[in-house]
Amino acid sequence: MTARTPVLRKRALGRSGLLLRILIAAGVVGVLGAWWFAAPSLLTLSPASTATSLGELSGMVGAFLVCAQVLLIARIPWFEHAVGMDRLVSWHRTLGSTVLFLIISHVLLMILGVQLLTSGTPWGATWLVFTSYPDMLTALIGTLLFFVVGISSARIPRGRISYEAWYWLHVTAYGAIFLTFFHELSAGVHFVNDPANRALWIILYFATASAILTWRFILPAAAAWRHHMMVHHVVNEGNGITSIWLAGPHLDELGVRAGQFMIFRFVTVGHMLTAHPFSLSRLPSAGLMRITVGALGDHSSRVPHLKPGTVVFAEGPFGHFTPETSHLHKVLLIAGGAGIGPIRALAESLVNEGRNVVMVYRSTSHDRLALEAELRAIHPLVLHTVVGSRAELGHDPLDPRGLKWLVKDISEREVYICGPEGMGLTVENSLSELRISKRLIHREILSMG
Repeated sequence: MTARTPVLRKRALGRSGLLLRILIAAGVVGVLGAWWFAAPSLLTLSPASTATSLGELSGMVGAFLVCAQVLLIARIPWFEHAVGMDRLVSWHRTLGSTVLFLIISHVLLMILGVQLLTSGTPWGATWLVFTSYPDMLTALIGTLLFFVVGISSARIPRGRISYEAWYWLHVTAYGAIFLTFFHELSAGVHFVNDPANRALWIILYFATASAILTWRFILPAAAAWRHHMMVHHVVNEGNGITSIWLAGPHLDELGVRAGQFMIFRFVTVGHMLTAHPFSLSRLPSAGLMRITVGALGDHSSRVPHLKPGTVVFAEGPFGHFTPETSHLHKVLLIAGGAGIGPIRALAESLVNEGRNVVMVYRSTSHDRLALEAELRAIHPLVLHTVVGSRAELGHDPLDPRGLKWLVKDISEREVYICGPEGMGLTVENSLSELRISKRLIHREILSMG
């Protein structure tokens, strides 16, 4: 593979990402236009009408961005191919904060507008808004659900609740969108008095719902039917790391590449209600493929108890953590913990392409080096295992000096990193100090939340 191919690919991804941003921005501009043409004349503005009109604007923009937010993680192939699932999830989070701010602004400005109009108290204005506008009960319930979802996504609460609880809280966001939709049409002056705006708004919500149903439910169900994927057998790799071998016909048609992940749902008690992203540690071959999972939460801790024959639903593949994104012939792979899964698949794929591959495998103890024997069997891969805590070693082996000592020609290599967040940040900082260009650093973060 020449350097030119991945460079062109990365430029194409950049253009696609820019186009996606432009589409979202164009949608916001369209909402602003719809609001502007129905807003009160500047000559008739009063403090009350100004607050009310701005409240309507914040509500409209917030409602549009809610649709954009859920579309970003609706598994729409073009979106994922354009920027990658990790960036889509990041944009989804950022929009979540913006949406929550706009919803709060909408509520407060509408109450303020009524208060200024009636010269009453905030409590009286709140009651008047609630009793005077149609479909306010469903809107109130939907708004409260948005607040719960938004608060659960904040850093401190998110760290204290399980993924399963967080997942189901976020599922309620679909109910919140549904519940608030009705008051937008029945109480929003920009829709009640404008059939064109009303039709466009209905189309927006219908298209959003259709995309979610298609790519998150209908197509995964159809794929599950075609591939008949099920658990073949489970292997305990030691110290909380488990490999699950999956079997099924036509697995090669999934199109998964080394380093990519899929979202798996195991149809059995304790697993069926949530889906999780796991990278493949062995690509499909002879009707089998494998994921290697670390016990990082309630769901992954129950994975070792999966029984052969358990039906599996899988979405994907996703991710750009693949050999196709690399620029150089020489590659350095750095793995830790459950990050060994995608790194192991990458190591085999890159070696088979004839690349010069060195791997650094970080672990606190020898018995945590999952898949080590497989890695040593991949020739001519150069494997460095770095074992022991920093206290035991007396230094951080992943600091700039440690990495340079392990990999003398590190400045000539492209770097792929997958492991715990702390390890990933340490390596990225070390590479920065070693003046490795950011375009040569690839880091996988397996998170959908």
